[in-house]
Amino acid sequence: MRSATTTGTTTLLSSDDVLAVADWNLIVESLREAYASPASEAMVPPRTMARGERAWLRSLTAASTSGDHIGAKLIMFSAESARASYPLLLLDRRTAELVALLDGHHITGLRTAATSALAADTLARPGALRVGVIGSGFEASNHVRALAAVRRLDSVAVYSPTPANRAAFAQSIIADLGVPAIPTESARQAVNDVDLVICAARSRDETPVIEGAWLEPGTTIVSIGSTLPEQREVDTATLARADVIVADVVEEVVGESGDFLAAEAAGVPASAKVSALADAVGNRVSGRTSEDQIVLYKSVGSALQDIVVAELVYRLATARGLGRAVPLLVEPVKK
Repeated sequence: MRSATTTGTTTLLSSDDVLAVADWNLIVESLREAYASPASEAMVPPRTMARGERAWLRSLTAASTSGDHIGAKLIMFSAESARASYPLLLLDRRTAELVALLDGHHITGLRTAATSALAADTLARPGALRVGVIGSGFEASNHVRALAAVRRLDSVAVYSPTPANRAAFAQSIIADLGVPAIPTESARQAVNDVDLVICAARSRDETPVIEGAWLEPGTTIVSIGSTLPEQREVDTATLARADVIVADVVEEVVGESGDFLAAEAAGVPASAKVSALADAVGNRVSGRTSEDQIVLYKSVGSALQDIVVAELVYRLATARGLGRAVPLLVEPVKK
């Protein structure tokens, strides 16, 4: 164990700084190592939510499995301005210094997609993947790129309600990754004859965008868009047909995801099939055990993901001299 040292500064890292050092391979591998390491429940406590008038603040805290940092990400949303902010604090476990303050917006995108790529690599059938994507925005784009870092992609089909958006998305995949990509006329067409489905878009009225009846044997589904009770992304039939369900935060997926709450209300005991991503990555439970199984990875996001990725970004950025070092924003006091 290293001895406690003080830097006397806090490094400020903007979204541009985060993106400048983002490397999908390094991010996925840092998360793979974190999820394979033992972590107690106390290291990653449940998130909290404070609600004000037309505004809310969510807090996610975790102690990294590296043993170096403890951190917190705050997400504040104001319905009045339709704006959100994502401050992320990284503190040295030994000195209690605030070593970094990061803009967590892109950290969130990076950790969500990289954790999904880790889950897909763990749960999908071996070999190259044919991918169907529902959504054409920030999360969908990140997910395809993160996945391409861990698996060869044979093809990508994408559906978005806006024809211009799905066409532009397909062109960006072709240009950036050299992977054949096509826009489709419907969500059902996008998931036809694929190995992996990425759900990265909810409907405006919270109607599920994926129906279990569409899924072929052997399909793996990554669902990231239903994190609150009022939100829906996959239908009840998807949860009923899934042979294996893996979640990044089991208690929150089962107890707070609208998809699971709807399934339980319909008499589908989906929660009995759920295991933790950490156990699947660490080989403590079996994930897919046959090529014909339908496997679902359900994510609500975890503070462990945020802090592990923030640690990596902080290390890479400071090594390159990025960010701005300022005198400690918060001075630790002796207790």
